[in-house]
Amino acid sequence: MGHNQAIGAIAHRLCRLIWLILHNGVHYEERGPAVSERSKRTRTARMIKQLRKLGYRIEPTSVQLGNPA
Repeated sequence: MGHNQAIGAIAHRLCRLIWLILHNGVHYEERGPAVSERSKRTRTARMIKQLRKLGYRIEPTSVQLGNPA
């Protein structure tokens, strides 16, 4: 039942999105990398806050992604 429920939920979400776009005349814009970067930063901040609340000492460092030199 869980698999069918998930498919139904996704279909419902897509139908609502399509209806809003057509009804309001809004142009659909794909969410770009800036949105995902912002969500990563907020998720990281939330996780650090939660770990500190549990008593851990956290020192965030920036991580460079890509090919190592």
